[in-house]
Amino acid sequence: MEPMAVNLILGWWLVAGSRAQQLPRPSLSLHPSRGVSLGNLVTLRCHLPRLAAWVWLYRGGGWSYKKGKKKEQDAAEFSFASTLREHAGRYRCQYRVYESAEVSVESDPVELVLTDVRYPPSSISLQPEQHVGTGTSVTIHCWNKDYGATFFLHKDGSSDPLQRQDSSGGGTATFTLFGVTPADSGTYRCSYRHWRYAFMSSPLGDSVMLEVTPTPAPPGAELVSRGNLVVAVVRGCAAVLIFALGVFFVIDARSLWIGRDESLGGKGI
Repeated sequence: MEPMAVNLILGWWLVAGSRAQQLPRPSLSLHPSRGVSLGNLVTLRCHLPRLAAWVWLYRGGGWSYKKGKKKEQDAAEFSFASTLREHAGRYRCQYRVYESAEVSVESDPVELVLTDVRYPPSSISLQPEQHVGTGTSVTIHCWNKDYGATFFLHKDGSSDPLQRQDSSGGGTATFTLFGVTPADSGTYRCSYRHWRYAFMSSPLGDSVMLEVTPTPAPPGAELVSRGNLVVAVVRGCAAVLIFALGVFFVIDARSLWIGRDESLGGKGI
């Protein structure tokens, strides 16, 4: 009986797995998408490509929540009216279709990072100073009171951090922007997360402003550029002329050979 039971269980898992691959994957989004502080409202929305009877929300570490949905809905919402530290983490969702045992694969993960205002904001500095030319490498230093943390570099207007780095000795991190362009102009700030609480963040700290100005062309560069253009045009024309002459000589030589052959043929040779 035991081998038969094992075979039945394995068969059920294989069927369930093959059905799961046939169902479209759901997607999970966070609202608001960033800047959620402890105690604030946050909603995780599972977007369903198929009408579902049940939707599961999973958090890394084993926590899960199941919710029934109405047929006309194409999304399931899970809300925390007042977020707690234990709500922070990495989430996925999954669904089961109506009148069937078919279960989808899990969605790609989203991270709920909560801001704890009890963490002192980090400090920041910029080298060289505010105004630099295109192509310059810029260094941004961030530091705190050596809490043992991972630092994140943010730019105002960007939804995600630009870079991350573990702090070195003394609670500092150094970010380098190589060969900056005017697109790198903007306001930069830092945040950090304690190593023991990977999804708890400090508030954004003080800001620095970076302004990248286009490097002016050296004197005479425009004349050199025009000269290079003229040389390129002349070379192109010369290449076309040489090609045309080559074609002409080939055709002319062929005509001479044809004429010679005809004259020889007329002499009976």
